[in-house]
Amino acid sequence: MDEMTRLRELRAGAPAPDRAALAPGRQRLTDAIAGGRRGRRPWADWRIASAGAAVAVTVAALLGAQLLDASDPRGAGPATVAGDLDLSGPARTLGRAADFLEGLTPPPEPRDDQWIYTQGAVGQLLLKTGDDRAVEVRREPASWTPYGSGAAEKDKSDDDLSARETYRVANALPEDPAALLAKVRERYPSGPGAPESEAAQTFRGLNVLVESYPLAPDALARIYRAMATVPGVEITDHLVEDAAGRQVIAVTREEEGTHQRREILLSPYDYSYAGMRFVVTEDHEMDLPAGTEGLDRELFAGDVTLTEVRTAAAVVDAEGDKP
Repeated sequence: MDEMTRLRELRAGAPAPDRAALAPGRQRLTDAIAGGRRGRRPWADWRIASAGAAVAVTVAALLGAQLLDASDPRGAGPATVAGDLDLSGPARTLGRAADFLEGLTPPPEPRDDQWIYTQGAVGQLLLKTGDDRAVEVRREPASWTPYGSGAAEKDKSDDDLSARETYRVANALPEDPAALLAKVRERYPSGPGAPESEAAQTFRGLNVLVESYPLAPDALARIYRAMATVPGVEITDHLVEDAAGRQVIAVTREEEGTHQRREILLSPYDYSYAGMRFVVTEDHEMDLPAGTEGLDRELFAGDVTLTEVRTAAAVVDAEGDKP
């Protein structure tokens, strides 16, 4: 039996492409990669492993539609729409991002009868021995979610907000970074029996928040300034390649006890959200959940175990519309 067949067995019974149904299977794989040391947060963490799940986020689309590409849209080489990059650290990089966003003219909030269109891709590590290792990337179907109608908020739990609710939550976040991060932890708490540090909870919550689409640019600016103050947050000092082949900024933080780090990926052209991924930080054997056979493999530092990217997002007038 090949490795991808075994991977699919981990989420047997989860009908694609419904992300809510796939979430438990993805969480089991993530828990396995983590070595079983982190408790499951089925209601608080699965959205981190869902590219463009009901609500996804970017800033470029605040100027229209976000249609991300691997190349500089202006053909201007290393310079960016946002200006020359500074990847020297979180304060400089995210501070510059916030300055850029604060200079934008915010568009009006979407109307309640409008829809959120998103497109993305998901990649998981194809586990093989030796050097034959790769991430299998699967393009996700386009999705349309009502922005503010009753359907958008029907059967939503307190931690799983509609696009309209998240937009307004973000707008209400305070200017002070410490107060903002406290509000994020309140909105995205840890699950029962799921130990994590305050900093880990904060970065996870910020990951959920910045994926949301759309956000006002000044709200995202406040979020980025606060993100820079989270203990352990770093900026990779060079652009990295995401699962769509694009060069992106990586905002990173080590996930305690998991042999991996979480990376929030941003466009170098306008600091919009591009995706996320988990990257192995040290060689280790992957432990499987109790009762699961197969898939015992050694993971190596640098392996990308799970990645998701968003390649397009826009506010549209009707379900089925595209920008």
